[in-house]
Amino acid sequence: MAEIAVYAPVDGTVVALETVPDEVFAQKLAGDGVALDPTGVVVVAPIAGDLIKLFPGGHAFGIATPEGVELIVHLGLDTVELKGTGFENIAVEGQHVEVGTPIVRFNRAVIEQAGKVMLSPVVSSGAGIVSRQASGQVQAGCDVLFVLNV
Repeated sequence: MAEIAVYAPVDGTVVALETVPDEVFAQKLAGDGVALDPTGVVVVAPIAGDLIKLFPGGHAFGIATPEGVELIVHLGLDTVELKGTGFENIAVEGQHVEVGTPIVRFNRAVIEQAGKVMLSPVVSSGAGIVSRQASGQVQAGCDVLFVLNV
């Protein structure tokens, strides 16, 4: 069994996935992981791999690693409904990324004014379970958010 470190994709406060007010994430139907209440505005790659999905609206992206892990970062809840308002894509779908590569920039005030919650789940879709996770404040690209056993 391998351990894969997943770094914080954005500065913020760690929140247990089970407490996120969205059943798909809270019940881990989308995969195991952790959520963040972001304080930063630039979202970076939390793991090295290929940016296999970057939604045009910027609200979510997926990275696949050579080890077969697919990580999903979802910025806010129900933010797909904003159709890109408050988000700006920096990276390009298909791009190879390293930990810390900027992916998306967002404006929390604009998103919250639209009535959306900014809690941001970071989950491994399918492969792996979280063995350890951070608590408190984390810094994007610097602090390990959680460790996956795959």
